[in-house]
Amino acid sequence: MPMPFRFALACVAVAACPFMLDGCALAALPCRVTSAALKIVPVVGHAASTPFDACATAID
Repeated sequence: MPMPFRFALACVAVAACPFMLDGCALAALPCRVTSAALKIVPVVGHAASTPFDACATAID
């Protein structure tokens, strides 16, 4: 596959991703990403991510 075609295909795939997600899932995405990033932190990560998990659950 030529490189420009591959790039165009990748752009179309990325642009189509929000349409595959439900409206609520898209709204909860920032909460889920923040929660997942905080869970990486040793010792305090899970405690710090609890409010963001609650946020995502409330939106869904």
